[in-house]
Amino acid sequence: MALKSQTKAPNFSLSSTSEKTFTLSEDFKGKSCLIFFYPKDQTSGCTKEVCSFRDNFQLFKSLDIPIVGISRDSIESHETFKKMHQLPFELLSDTDGKVCKAYDALMPIIKMPKRITYLLDKEHRIVAFHEGLLDGPAHVKAMMEEVKDFAR
Repeated sequence: MALKSQTKAPNFSLSSTSEKTFTLSEDFKGKSCLIFFYPKDQTSGCTKEVCSFRDNFQLFKSLDIPIVGISRDSIESHETFKKMHQLPFELLSDTDGKVCKAYDALMPIIKMPKRITYLLDKEHRIVAFHEGLLDGPAHVKAMMEEVKDFAR
C-alpha cells in the first residue's frame, strides 16, 4: 500500500548517477517532483517504464517537475542502464532498501522494490501516486494526467 496522499514524503539521501549524493530536501527544494520506484535495471518491464518516462520527459520538464528513479541496483548498474537508454533523469541507488521501505515500496520477503510512483508538491507532500507491478508505462500515463491537473 502506498503512502497516504497529503502526507509529507520522507526525506532521504542516496547515491546518484550524477556522481554526487542526491538529497530530496536539498536537490528538489521548493520544487514539485516525481519519484518512481522500480524493481530492477535491464528487465523488460522496467526498461519499458524508464523509456516511457524518457519519451515523455519534455512534458514534465515543461512543468518544472523533475524526475528521479530509485531501485536497489548499484550505481554501476544504473549508469549502464541510463546510458543504454539515454535517460535524461537521474537514477538513485538504494542498495540497502531503506528508502524503498520508508516509501512503502519494498516487497515483503523478497525485499525487491515495488513499482510505485509518487508526485510531490513543492512542500514535498504526496499529492498523487500510482501503484502496480505489471504495467510500467501505465505509471507514466497516470502521472502525465496528474501533472496536467496539478499544473492548472
